[in-house]
Order: sequence, then C-alpha cells, then structure tokens
Amino acid sequence: MPDRQPDAVTNLDRYGFAALDWNRAVDALTAASASPSVTWFLGTVRPDGSPHAAGVGAVWHDGDLYFTTSPLARKARNIAANPRCTLSARLEGIDLVLEGEASRETDPATLERLAAIYREGGWPAEVENDAFTAPFSAPSAGPPPWHLYRVTVHAVFGVATVEPYGATRWRFDG
Repeated sequence: MPDRQPDAVTNLDRYGFAALDWNRAVDALTAASASPSVTWFLGTVRPDGSPHAAGVGAVWHDGDLYFTTSPLARKARNIAANPRCTLSARLEGIDLVLEGEASRETDPATLERLAAIYREGGWPAEVENDAFTAPFSAPSAGPPPWHLYRVTVHAVFGVATVEPYGATRWRFDG
C-alpha cells in the first residue's frame, strides 16, 4: 500500500502556528527508517490492563510502521492479547506518536523487503521461514527467531521541534 494521506487533520497548537503538513512527518519517518540512531518506544497493554513500554527498532514502509520482537517477549504476548499499541520517537525536527494496531507479518515478499531495509540500516537480518534471524540483535531481544509486526496506523500526533513550529493530529480511517 502506498503512503496514505490523512482523512482528518486537527491543529493542536495553542500558540497560533498552522497545522503541520503530513509530508513533514512522512519525510522524518522515511529518513529515520531502520536508523540505529533512533529509538522507537512501543507501548502495549498487559493482560491485567497495566501499561508496558519497550524500545524497538522500527521501519516506515508504504504507510505502515514495522518492528520486530521475539515471540517470547512481553510485548509480543501483550499484542497477542490486545493488538492496540503506540509507537513514539524523537525524529529530526519533529516528535511523533503513532497509534494503531499491530499484527504479525508473515508474507514472504514483505519479510524480504523489510529484511533488506533493516540490512541497509546496519542490522544483517535474514528471512528464515516466517521470521527474521541475524548474528546479533538488541541485547534485550532474546535469541532468534524474531517476528515482524506491522502497525496499521489510525492516528499520528506530531510536535515540531524546529521552525515552523506546531502541533497536529492526523487521523486515518481506512
């Protein structure tokens, strides 16, 4: 799916700045894709309702955000019980929080495309069966295999950290 355009834009800025353009967020997401210098924070909900947050490496591709995790990790177990999640990061010139639903991605062509993007970013991911393997991963990732998850984004909040400033919510209905 090509990069989607928002169905609704809400200016959240209270200082008189205009709503931020969605392309500004997309450009920052694209530039940060699989960058080892950007840490994304995944927010999920435990089965008992308490929050859980964990750092992940994420990739923006064709309008969706992807991340990996061990199937045994708390975040994977949380998503299995409740797919709603957030991902947030401080990117070049803009802070973003993305809200959506995560689902495991097993399509071979998508796995190969995303593994290639991760390799371009410095992580030597390879596809094995329906998951990733590599000689290394984050110290907290546990042993391979690592599953790929796609987050279907429903809303994005952006706060510009350089001029032109502003704060905006973009909603995606479809």
